Amino acid sequence: MTKRLIYLLAVWTVFVAGVRSGAADDPDRRPNIVLIMCDDMGWSDIGCYGGEVETPHLDRLAAEGMRFTQFYNNAKCTTTRASILTGLYPRRDQRDLLRTDMVTLGEALKLAGYQTALSGKWHLGSQKTTHPFHRGFDEFYGLLDGCCNFFDPSIPDPPYKNGKVRKFGQNDQLITSFPKDFYTTDAFTEHAIDCVKKFAANEAPFLIHLTYTAPHYPLHAKTEDIAKYRGKYKELGGWLNLRKQRWQRQREMGLATESWQLSGIDEHAYDWDSANHDHEDARMAVYAAMIDAMDQNIGRLLESLESEGVADNTVVLFLSDNGGCAEEPGGRSPEIVPGPKDFYAAVGPAWGWAQNAPFKKHKSSAYEGGILTPCIAWWPGRIQAGSITRQPAHIVDMMPTLLEIAGGQYPRTYRGHEILPVEGKSMLPILMGEQREPHQQLAWEWSGSRALREGDWKVVWPKNGKAWQLYNLANDRCETTDLADTQTELTQRLAEAWEAWAMQTGLKNKTGSKGK
Repeated sequence: MTKRLIYLLAVWTVFVAGVRSGAADDPDRRPNIVLIMCDDMGWSDIGCYGGEVETPHLDRLAAEGMRFTQFYNNAKCTTTRASILTGLYPRRDQRDLLRTDMVTLGEALKLAGYQTALSGKWHLGSQKTTHPFHRGFDEFYGLLDGCCNFFDPSIPDPPYKNGKVRKFGQNDQLITSFPKDFYTTDAFTEHAIDCVKKFAANEAPFLIHLTYTAPHYPLHAKTEDIAKYRGKYKELGGWLNLRKQRWQRQREMGLATESWQLSGIDEHAYDWDSANHDHEDARMAVYAAMIDAMDQNIGRLLESLESEGVADNTVVLFLSDNGGCAEEPGGRSPEIVPGPKDFYAAVGPAWGWAQNAPFKKHKSSAYEGGILTPCIAWWPGRIQAGSITRQPAHIVDMMPTLLEIAGGQYPRTYRGHEILPVEGKSMLPILMGEQREPHQQLAWEWSGSRALREGDWKVVWPKNGKAWQLYNLANDRCETTDLADTQTELTQRLAEAWEAWAMQTGLKNKTGSKGK
């Protein structure tokens, strides 16, 4: 080995060691963290994942950073938020998903000396022990509930949803009136930008968790954003063509490999030829406009990092809380008009499934279409530009990853409470382009849909299912061929592993399946 090569290897070792420590020996250089999560957005919606929606700012982050092809969430808003904040699988044996024997990302990073803010959707409670302002976030502005009117959150949900009046607040105060030009996506970003300016003026690094409600229903967008997409989906010819075009782009950009196949038609996706084309076009056009508006706002946030001189020392992560949503509150009547604040529309089961191309199913399902999220990681000078990782990771990994980047420690006790041991694993080796020791197993459950993954093997019990299914994701990434009948012992063992996980996390066995 030449002296030159030995020198270069030594320099690289020192560089990686500095990144791994979060530059803890130099607190002024510990990176800022911006963790962005959107709501109910499909795996293939944004441009850098094959979508036709215009997302130049997210595409830029992907081009300058890393994309994950196997990043998992919990298939549902609340459970995903519980896991990303705690580094734990959701616990179901008590009423609250956020408990006093857990620490939040905000609390853990405050212990590490970080300034913290949450802008956007919370959805984990509003009591003293579950409110973001009392659970580690110096600054909070946003929605305490799961969804709201984008133009006026004081407007209650329609009766066919539940007629609920949503809670919106800043720090520990409720907000009940909103200006005429209000739009949640803009307002959440404004608060995040204000926090960037405030925090950047101080010496301590910061965490900003920006949690958009877009593109969760109700379908609300500005007229000028909708105009960019009006007629596009009618001309495209519906959800099947949308899936085919996205699938083609995914292969061209190297996201999809030979082990991927476009999954079959979902049983709830109705026929395009018999659908109301104008109404269906309007639904998807508004949905696309909501993502477009979010991307515009992410661009504004990135500009603020630049203008405050902190962009080069900031980690930005972007993901969705679950797959595209097939729910359809109120039905698909054309009288429920997508776009304006007076109506409460949704995209429905056909578009909601197609948004997750090439995978099966959607939000609430433990098939890949429900539990996969696009995930982008950007860290200038550290993450290799334009890289794609195929290593599996999970939202429980966010807590240990960000703590390692920050040079912090996960506490054993907090405010007099014993804290549950973290269940995630740091993704820093992945971000640094290295191979990480994977999780031995990953598991999921929501509303009867369940799954467990071990290596490349995955068992799935569909909602209202009658038996476990088995897939080899190495050969069949999109779950097209059930192997349970030919691999009965493996199916049985993984099913029993899921049962053990369910007991550990407080779930009850609702089917008595035991590998049947």
